[in-house]
Amino acid sequence: MRRARVMMIAAAAALAAGAADAADLPPVFYKGPPVPIEEFGGWYLRGDIGMTNQRLKNIHDVQMDTAVNFRWLDKGGFDSGWLFGLGFGYEVNRWLRADATGEYRGKTAFHALDAYGPIGGSPPAAGSNEYTARKSEWLFLANAYVDLGTWWHLTPFVGAGVGFSRVTISDYRDHNPISNQLAYGPEASKWNFAWALHAGVAYKVTPGFTMELSYRYVSLGDGTTRDVVLWNGVSNIYNPVAFNNIASHDIKLGMRWMLMDMPVYAPPPLVTKG
Repeated sequence: MRRARVMMIAAAAALAAGAADAADLPPVFYKGPPVPIEEFGGWYLRGDIGMTNQRLKNIHDVQMDTAVNFRWLDKGGFDSGWLFGLGFGYEVNRWLRADATGEYRGKTAFHALDAYGPIGGSPPAAGSNEYTARKSEWLFLANAYVDLGTWWHLTPFVGAGVGFSRVTISDYRDHNPISNQLAYGPEASKWNFAWALHAGVAYKVTPGFTMELSYRYVSLGDGTTRDVVLWNGVSNIYNPVAFNNIASHDIKLGMRWMLMDMPVYAPPPLVTKG
């Protein structure tokens, strides 16, 4: 019993001494909210919508080579269209990321006009042809990007991609308004090598969600119809129409979702006061 009383007195004395020492120290305070530990790297999903502004070198068929004094009055072009894409990627670090994307590019209309025959006189040409068609694509790319630094949550970037396109030409019509003859080409699809260049700016809305506004130049390759035949189904020669060197200047709005947990929060720094 006496031994227990001695131990209690010793413990009380130790506590009293610790309290006295603590009284001599300045108080410790937390300053500011918890600080997130920013992490880089990890998988992400992405989605894109946008508009296309398309160009091509020319269209060509066998009869154009044999027509007398063939010439273009309007070499033609495609209307603007829309695109929608999905993909997944990996953020290596704050400077480098890569992704794979699949994209459908909606149907756009094509118009062109030519003339052939003697130049001058009346009528000035033996004939002309009005061309119309529609085009759509599937586009699959593997892309790599370099992020150029972040200022006020804005990150400019550049990138490049390679892959494949599937160009589909449909509803092709060749109408001669002078002879009132009509030829058509059944729908056909063609796979091509494709490549792209990217430039844009990203805005980190939250640690796990980023939005992008970007420009992309993409080379889609060629498109073609099946054999062009007259309105009655007659074809004197095998004559598909080629749409050569199709390219597009795209404007895209993109979204990225990181597949990771919320960032870890570190305690705020300790500040002494006294």
